[in-house]
Amino acid sequence: MRTAVRAAAVLAVATLPFTLTACSGSDGDGGGDKGAAKPAATSGKAPDSGLAKGADLKKALAPASFFGAGYKVDASGARDTGTTYQEPSSDPAALSKPDCTKLGGTSWIAITGDEGVSFAQNDYVNAKTTADIAQEIDVFRGDTAATTLKHLKKTIAACSTYKDTDTKSEVKVAGTDTAGLGDEAYTITLTDPVWENGTTLIAARKGTALVTVMSTDGHDNGAATAKKLAAKLTAALPAGN
Repeated sequence: MRTAVRAAAVLAVATLPFTLTACSGSDGDGGGDKGAAKPAATSGKAPDSGLAKGADLKKALAPASFFGAGYKVDASGARDTGTTYQEPSSDPAALSKPDCTKLGGTSWIAITGDEGVSFAQNDYVNAKTTADIAQEIDVFRGDTAATTLKHLKKTIAACSTYKDTDTKSEVKVAGTDTAGLGDEAYTITLTDPVWENGTTLIAARKGTALVTVMSTDGHDNGAATAKKLAAKLTAALPAGN
């Protein structure tokens, strides 16, 4: 997974350093991009029948035009499950003792330990301001998307603060239910006195899909951009997800 350095928030940072390693969904590096998709097991009636695949979710991601001047996609962080499904998984240990530093990564939903059957993600970076905006869509079987959102709230309740792996300062975490996005949504705000700007994370569920975004854009802890992006993604989700 790739850890997204909170470069827009840290004082006088010129560039965004990244590291990228493959993973199977749950790790201890602070969160980030998903690794290669794991093929789903097949037996009898397909349990993923009718669910959106990664190739469809990729089309639902916001295009470069959404992000405006100065933003460019980080090609190394673009991932999706293509035209196949991966085997879903969950990690109870992630809930009993969550790795709060995962909230600092672009694929921060990994903090729940839950993985769906398909996903698509990428993020855009502004080289001048070092602001970072990430987007991801995960699709789950049955009611697992709703369960994952519940798991997220549980982990946030256990993560009121965590130590920034780069600045070694204390990050404050606040979460709240959010109306007007999909079927249900939850917003998390990360702030740190060492950062120039905070970070807003939003998870919005629509049917079996869970949209997750991260933004450090602007001067409002990234809130306005995060909400705008989450709204765009939930509206663009393939029918019948």
